[in-house]
Amino acid sequence: MLDDNVPMSITMLLIDALVKANKDFDLLVFPQAHHGYGPDAGAYMMRRRWDYFITELMKATPPHEFPMPALLPPK
Repeated sequence: MLDDNVPMSITMLLIDALVKANKDFDLLVFPQAHHGYGPDAGAYMMRRRWDYFITELMKATPPHEFPMPALLPPK
């Protein structure tokens, strides 16, 4: 929502178009993040990404709210 690359209004237009086209989509919002999700949400984003791959590619059920270790920011 603080994205300095793509305004939230453009994201809402994309969502509107997907809904009107009856397309399935997944959306994960980080309200206090700029264009990247950053180190504060890194572990959460990693878990959600893995959950998505497990669900969509493996057709399995990921462990519920699996605790991810904190990710260190890149040097």
